Amino acid sequence: MAEVITMPRLSDTMTEGKVAKWHKKVGDKVKEGDILAEIETDKAVQDFESEIEGTLLYVGVEEGSAAAVDSVLAIIGNEGEDISGLTGGAAAPVAATEEKKSEEQPKVETAAPAAAEVPAGVEIITMPRLSDTMTEGKVAKWHKNVGDTVKEGDLLAEIETDKAVQDFESEFNGVLLKQGVEEGGAAPVDSVLAIIGPAGTDVSAVGAPKAAGQSTEKPAEQKAEAKTEEKAAPVANSSSSDRVAISPLAKKMAQDKGVDINSVQGSGENGRIVKKDIENYQPAAKPAASAPAASAAPVAVSFVQGEDTETPNSQVRNIIAKRLSESKFSAPHYYLMVEINMDKAIEARKEINSLPDTKISFNDMIIKATAIALRKHPQVNSSWAGDKIIHRGNINIGVAVAIPDGLVVPVLKNTDQMTYTQISASVKDMASRAKNKGLKANEMEGSTFSISNLGMFGIETFTSIINQPNSAILSVGAIIEKPIVKDGQIVVGNTMKLSLACDHRVVDGATGAQFLQTLRTYLESPLTLLL
Repeated sequence: MAEVITMPRLSDTMTEGKVAKWHKKVGDKVKEGDILAEIETDKAVQDFESEIEGTLLYVGVEEGSAAAVDSVLAIIGNEGEDISGLTGGAAAPVAATEEKKSEEQPKVETAAPAAAEVPAGVEIITMPRLSDTMTEGKVAKWHKNVGDTVKEGDLLAEIETDKAVQDFESEFNGVLLKQGVEEGGAAPVDSVLAIIGPAGTDVSAVGAPKAAGQSTEKPAEQKAEAKTEEKAAPVANSSSSDRVAISPLAKKMAQDKGVDINSVQGSGENGRIVKKDIENYQPAAKPAASAPAASAAPVAVSFVQGEDTETPNSQVRNIIAKRLSESKFSAPHYYLMVEINMDKAIEARKEINSLPDTKISFNDMIIKATAIALRKHPQVNSSWAGDKIIHRGNINIGVAVAIPDGLVVPVLKNTDQMTYTQISASVKDMASRAKNKGLKANEMEGSTFSISNLGMFGIETFTSIINQPNSAILSVGAIIEKPIVKDGQIVVGNTMKLSLACDHRVVDGATGAQFLQTLRTYLESPLTLLL
């Protein structure tokens, strides 16, 4: 009996999916575990495997088109089986989709016309969506020039998203026939990034060029320029790592858990990473990366008397501006402040750092105390979702890190389960890689609470803008030595001011105050963290 396969929900925020590529055609035999199609979600492109055996009788969404979650994706059954009762009025879905697509032509200008004119063996590569908030990408660097041979797994380009610069690998073999975006240029997600196919194929009519002047150059001239550039920069293809062998299920599990697949040892055939490798993966505490301090310095802006200068905004800076504005104007912020006596925390840190191979900072102690406090106050670890409040099941703390382009927030997953040394190693590692644009997108997603610390700059108190979808952010000031009253006597003490910004839609004043009381207890009496 025929089975209807619906568009799957492959991420928690997915509302519709786009069929990037069909791996089976109507009439093909399908076995359980076969890859039916590649589905592009709001976060990534994922392989979709069949759980049914039979013949592919019907395709409900054509390649390159999108459909809502739970709508009909395909029908699998016995060869020749009558499925008219399952398709209903959608007897000719492809034709109907094409009509709809032609009406929406201005909206998806790059996909439809290119599909109609694609020569045999030619593959169109579109600008990928490398993060959940990405709307356009910037080509920071091309690693292949027009005319170069490209193999599956080769590094094509470095794409700058709204969060980081990421390597983008080819999934096809052939020759790079066209660059849809010039180096340094930006283009929307799903627009033509590159075209790969057999050498000498004419692709001048395929897609819409994104870089001014690119489409008018002759292929021969492009190849000549490519070869000249190759000689000048032979290291462009350096040690591009081979494509990681991983099963589709293991890949999805790794994405959900935030596991770096490059650090996983595969136990499958030929070292392939399988499900049990991700399930049994134990991350090791990473030492601080030995990146030179100079790379973290802000970009120098020269001052010339009487002369105004301009600096073009990076993708990171544009998105920071957009998201902070949305947060400030959509979430009703209010602020709670408290002053904490850090004398016992200072003593505890000295004792901990006296242990061999141990070096933690006050920031590490604050992160740990905050994570444990969030366990007792789960409302602060929640998110506003329009008609409901989502109470997060994990405590993932984002730590704000200043970079030359602005600010990024790498995330410590399951922070409440980490030790001081694990927190210290992770923060140092991610902060170093953030300043060198070496963080992966999944390392900056999934935070449930954020911390911003400006104490190292001598700032005593400040307030921060909430990093949505979080409902609160903690601002940490400097530890100041000053006179305090203790047991009726004026003595010298060490105090630190904390400021908690809350979204009043989720966190009421009393709830925020109780959270700060708990946090204060943990920092003023560090031994209580062990209870």
